[in-house]
Amino acid sequence: MSPPTRTAAPATGAGRAVVLVLSGSIFLEGLDLSMMGVALPSIRADLGLSTSALQWVVSAFVVGYAGFVLLGGRAADLFGRRRMFLLWTTVFLIFSGLGGIATEGWMLILARFVTGVAAAFMTPAGLSIITTTFEQGPRRNQALLVYAGMAAAGFSLGMVVGGVLTAVHWRWVFFAPVIMTALLLVVAVRAIPRQDAGPAGAGLRTFDLPGAATLTGTMVIVIFGLVRIHEVDAATSLLTFGLAAALGVAFVIIERRTRAPLIRFGILRSATVLRSNVAALLMLASFTAFQFVFVLYLQELRDWSPLQTGLALVVLGLDALIAPLVTPRLVARFGHPPVIITGLLLGAVGYGLLLPLEFDRSYGTMIPALLLLAVSFSFAYGPLTILATDDVAEREQGLAGGLVNTSFQFGAALGVAAATMISIAVAGIHPTEPAAQLAGYRAALVFPVAGVLVAAAVIATGLFRRDVSSAPTRR
Repeated sequence: MSPPTRTAAPATGAGRAVVLVLSGSIFLEGLDLSMMGVALPSIRADLGLSTSALQWVVSAFVVGYAGFVLLGGRAADLFGRRRMFLLWTTVFLIFSGLGGIATEGWMLILARFVTGVAAAFMTPAGLSIITTTFEQGPRRNQALLVYAGMAAAGFSLGMVVGGVLTAVHWRWVFFAPVIMTALLLVVAVRAIPRQDAGPAGAGLRTFDLPGAATLTGTMVIVIFGLVRIHEVDAATSLLTFGLAAALGVAFVIIERRTRAPLIRFGILRSATVLRSNVAALLMLASFTAFQFVFVLYLQELRDWSPLQTGLALVVLGLDALIAPLVTPRLVARFGHPPVIITGLLLGAVGYGLLLPLEFDRSYGTMIPALLLLAVSFSFAYGPLTILATDDVAEREQGLAGGLVNTSFQFGAALGVAAATMISIAVAGIHPTEPAAQLAGYRAALVFPVAGVLVAAAVIATGLFRRDVSSAPTRR
């Protein structure tokens, strides 16, 4: 199988156009997911969803994403990165629109799932376009930090934009991405060069659909089991998680026997790749758990409007400035692991400062925590993305990009599921009473603190190894 051809590093203008278009796509994806968090209370009121059903509006997207992103990375390597990016961006546009016209909860959840699947194909294609356009080194790192910075900005600014749009109507949280995606597609057709016809002989025979199906099934069942763990008896929970384990084993067997697996497990022998993916999963699990709980706290316990909630969270948008302007300088001087660890520890402090929630806590006392979370996200997200794809062969850049995005997105689904499980369990038999809700939200916020601390410990183990990819980039 012949490797895909690499084009020479593009001229400054062309290279900048590629980075800006693909950064726009990842910004849109983060925006799409994050906006949903602010709109959830309005969606619940309009469609009559329970808390456990409500979390599937978020989880359906991220499960679809996480379940198929490895297949998406493989598709980018086999069928052409540009082709996959444009095709699935179009699917993303269509199903975002369908979500906006949903009249039943199941219709909305289904549309969110397919939108997540579309994102699973377009994102690794976009990431691998960048990593195969720029040679490994300062230029690629700079491009990836801009790309990851825009992703981080999408996550944080999405809550602000979501608040503004939900103040009009929650359906605009779906319609706005349709308009933005259409504009992005027009520019992408012209900006992304035709340099990546996949390897000779690639085809559906090398497409691991059974692997994708068993992986997705495993994740869906794990999340379903977590959300319902407080509603069913122990035997039912054991049966649920046993089925997830069986599908997980089936996935491993399929991957070991298929000629073109979704995951070449050998890539996980790289300690750097493995650590980066574990930390990525925990970081996103922590952030989405915080977002889910904090938005419900502000809107359902404090009676803040979606617009007030979005404006209150505007502080998180500072990562859009910090990620491209500050993080690259710190990485160049200290290397990826120290910057990531610093970001994760700042996140632990930020989440910790939010733990003493009260019915009348002033917004001013929350600002320091939100500022720390903005810095945390900008320090950790981009360097983790680079670390997870660094020193990986070009022919497997799609796989490496898909792997880290799987970790990010499954982490997001796990975070929402864990926050839902903890808050409902602690609220007890009177989950609608304000005091019980507050107790549940406080307990759920312990999860983000623990998550980022464990992630920091995982990355810290790399400081005791001499990994080439951990060394600072010298200019």
